[in-house]
Amino acid sequence: MDRPIRVRKICLLIFLFLSTIPFSGFLNAQVQERKFELQANSPQFWNLLDRDAKLYLVAGGFGFTEGPVWDEAGFLYVSDETLNKIFRVYPGGRKEELISLGDPDGNTYDRRRRLLDCASVLRAIIEVTRDGHYNILADHFEGKKFNSPNDVVIGPDGATYFTDPTLDLVKGEKQEIPFQGVYRLDDDGKVRLLTKDLSQPNGLAFSPDGKRFYVDDSERRNIRVYDVEPDGNLSNGRIFGEEPGGPHEGVPDGIKVDHNGNVFVTGPKGIWIWDPQGRHLGTIVMPEQPANFAWGDKDYRTLYITATTSVYRLRTKARGFVPYLKK
Repeated sequence: MDRPIRVRKICLLIFLFLSTIPFSGFLNAQVQERKFELQANSPQFWNLLDRDAKLYLVAGGFGFTEGPVWDEAGFLYVSDETLNKIFRVYPGGRKEELISLGDPDGNTYDRRRRLLDCASVLRAIIEVTRDGHYNILADHFEGKKFNSPNDVVIGPDGATYFTDPTLDLVKGEKQEIPFQGVYRLDDDGKVRLLTKDLSQPNGLAFSPDGKRFYVDDSERRNIRVYDVEPDGNLSNGRIFGEEPGGPHEGVPDGIKVDHNGNVFVTGPKGIWIWDPQGRHLGTIVMPEQPANFAWGDKDYRTLYITATTSVYRLRTKARGFVPYLKK
């Protein structure tokens, strides 16, 4: 029955901003308990969530959860970046190990229902098979190794789009590409650089009509939006939103959108919800800092949230946009 309610990435992200506060202040902040709360900045927020919505714990006891993907058979794939495994997680809390893999990160299905993973230690985009094996789909750009692919999404053209920051670059390994890029991978294995505007690109998503592309920057704490050209290139990059916060409160990470184009982005204290015009409608404050989330259940109106050591679920009024389901 449901009960209401990674370490390298965290260390690097904390290092980016932690030196600005006294150590004693950090310790005090860490012991402050955070509780689930819905914080509205606009009445529109309540069009997406019930005022009395409840947060439920699905499963706990993980190291650091990431990359949730809902399977129509009624379970989630979840990466654990500390335990170095991908699990199947069931609504009742049961876990099944799918594969042991060095620092798995963001995941998605593609339109052929292959499970794709950003494999940080392999520095690659891989396919993970249902029997727990993997195939490397791409691990180089122009003859140089990727940094540490972080998150992945399927585009309106069916191609695979992913971010490649240095957040999980293995200690002691050399960065071969002198920037942190966003890429497109086609079915023939061709990799195309789309932008290197960002300092540490992380989460990414397309609008439902495929005309806009969102990507956040964990170092600069903002979200950028681009226009998508017919050939898949990006243009007119600009700031969509800023997510400032305290040094211990979290940074922009996973992104998803709903069918009306609202943009859900992990950020300080929880999940920030933005309308398509870039207005911050409100925040889902979480008891543990989330890194990512996925739409799930039969109607794709439930958020399954990977938050530090746990997986949670939250029922919404919104219908999630799931790119790989689009024909």
